[in-house]
Order: sequence, then C-alpha cells, then structure tokens
Amino acid sequence: MIRRKIVEGFEAGIVVPQGLLAHGRGEAIDYILGETTHPPALEATRAAAALLLLSKHPVISVNGNTSSLVPHEIIRLSKLLKARIEVNLFHRTPERVKRIKEFLEKMGAEDILGDSDLVEIPGLSSQRRFVAREGIYSADTVLVPLEDGDRAEKLVAMKKKVVAIDLNPLSRTSKAATISIVDNVVRAMPNLCRAVEELKVKPTSELERIYHLFNNEENLRRMIELIFRRLSRLAGLEEQI
Repeated sequence: MIRRKIVEGFEAGIVVPQGLLAHGRGEAIDYILGETTHPPALEATRAAAALLLLSKHPVISVNGNTSSLVPHEIIRLSKLLKARIEVNLFHRTPERVKRIKEFLEKMGAEDILGDSDLVEIPGLSSQRRFVAREGIYSADTVLVPLEDGDRAEKLVAMKKKVVAIDLNPLSRTSKAATISIVDNVVRAMPNLCRAVEELKVKPTSELERIYHLFNNEENLRRMIELIFRRLSRLAGLEEQI
C-alpha cells in the first residue's frame, strides 16, 4: 500500500524519480527496524509534540513523498497546531509546487504556502533555499519530514528549532535537528498527531519539562545501538558481543 501511494504520486507528477530512490533507501532501513516504532522514537515523538505546542509560529514543510504518503495526517497536524503548511522542494518547478498544493487542497488543506512571496535561506545553494516569507523563513520551529541535511543545518544556523522525521539515525539531518524521530513517516505522523492531542491539555510547565528532558544525541545513540543489536540477533551473533 505504501509503495502504491508513492507510485501514484509519481504518476500524478507529485513525486520525482529521485523520490522513488529515497523511498527505497528508507524502506531498507525500516526492514532493519522490523517495520515497527521503537521506544526511543516514541520518546522523540512526545518531545516533538511538546516543542511544537510551545512554538509560536510552527510550520510543516512538505515535499512530494510526504504529501503522497501522509496527506491526511499533515492536514490534521496543521489544524491541531494551527501551523502553516509549506511546499518546499529540492527538485522544484512551479508546476510541481502547484500540483502538490492542489493535491493537498483536495484533501482539505487550506492556505498552503510555497508559491509566492519567496525569500532565500542564506548559504543554501539548492532549490530548497526558496522559502515563503510568512512560512519557513519566519518560523520558530519547522517540522521537516523526509528532509535533506543541507537545509536542516541552515535552519538550525538561523536559530530555528527543527523536528526531523528520518529513518537514518546517521544522516546529517538526524544529527543537525533539534529533535529527530527515527521512524517511518507513515507511523511517525499519526503518532505525532496523537501526542499533540494528548499534550494539548497539559500546562506549559509540563510541556517545557518534556522538551527539556529530551536529549537528541542520546536518543540517536539508543537507536543506533538498537539497530546494531537487532542485526546481531538476526545474524546469530548477539551472544558473541
């Protein structure tokens, strides 16, 4: 079903060939994870929900893959947080931005950014440097599912908080982000929506406690160790280490 959604996105001109390659790369890591969400990822998701609720101007950045895989969750999260949705693409064309906007609007999204009043992220050379003035450029926290490392690093350099969803705990995105959720976006986004719903009623002091107790570097270390242990167990080597 997941592959079908990606293929349908490709046929609709939302996903580019490079997006198919990226999906396959992530799928391989998800096999190693057993195609399940592990405790460190749930902890990161809860911390991300707290941070997003604490933020004054959160923005959800979407690309073709994310729009194809979890459109309903993008819209649901946007409404829960009162966060803007912005189309931001590495392989950017005006027609592709338009198609993604129209696709999400048909699903119920409103007032999507990314095709006008654009400014550039300083020091970034890719097409991702073009961001909406009222969106990513002005955001205090940016949710970046399926991100590339260059932009994550530049956003952090701009003093923004970055929440990444990335199956690779060794990627530059995961290392640069404020909070990295090492999970498949098709599981992480529903989990994030549920966490936001749960924490919305909590006082600010509790949200701050959850966020400040989270250590991204330690969480990534636990995920890498988990992958190592799982591979060792599958290879029958666990008793030797």
